[in-house]
Amino acid sequence: MYGSLVVGGAGFEADWFGLLGREVLRERRAALIAEACAWTVGLSDRPHHTRLRGRVVATGSTIGDRAATGQALSGEEDGRIELGDASPGSFQDALNAVDADGTVLADHFDRQVVEPFVHETCLLAADRARRTRPRQWAELLDELGEDPDDVDPADVVRAGEWEQPLRLEAEHLVLAALGRTPLLAVEAEGLPLSLVRAAEAAARAAAAPSPADPEPVEGLSGALFLALAAVRESGLPSPVPPADAGRLAATLLEQGLEPEEVAGVLPHLPLAPGTAGRVQELLRQ
Repeated sequence: MYGSLVVGGAGFEADWFGLLGREVLRERRAALIAEACAWTVGLSDRPHHTRLRGRVVATGSTIGDRAATGQALSGEEDGRIELGDASPGSFQDALNAVDADGTVLADHFDRQVVEPFVHETCLLAADRARRTRPRQWAELLDELGEDPDDVDPADVVRAGEWEQPLRLEAEHLVLAALGRTPLLAVEAEGLPLSLVRAAEAAARAAAAPSPADPEPVEGLSGALFLALAAVRESGLPSPVPPADAGRLAATLLEQGLEPEEVAGVLPHLPLAPGTAGRVQELLRQ
């Protein structure tokens, strides 16, 4: 790992960048907490699942129903050890719950919130290092064999392997702030930012190249919001490939969308060519 390299034999430790990354992460703590809250929006409406005799089954209630009545959201067979001993119905308890395919929600949270946030933080740290610590930055690039005139900060971050320690730090910050907070309270706090993120996703989907410009979605704004949130939280790749059409259809239907609503929002979701047609075939079966 480059994070502990000694540069130039002069006792210069490259770990200064790791410390700078932690500094930038802590400065962005409020933004991280806000993103975590926004991620939970729509979670309470999703069907609750548990593992029973080795199989993932729906309990017949929603995550929100159980959280509101103080029932545990996670089971003993699944979840992460470090998330155990959570208060029933809390944000931490929700992270340890499983979705329909048995994936712990904490895994989705890591991929959709923690990893991109930490990556952006590392890039911001690299920009600050370049501006405020030019000598150390130049020495670091020299040690990594990077050309100062044509360097991609993402390559520097990747070579130094600074992201993984920051991911652990980010997880600790989120749990310290929200871990024991009731899920429904976290969800309510995240609603404003979630609306902003949904609008941004809709704008990106509308700007994506397509064979034909879809007609505006009329009367489906609520369905589109739920669909975008469901896709974002499902862990599906973006754009969603045809191979995942069945999982996408199940995700949208579990979110409460009617088949005709699913068909109406498909042109506005981040889908690979052929996925929308495959979903419509599945809906007709």
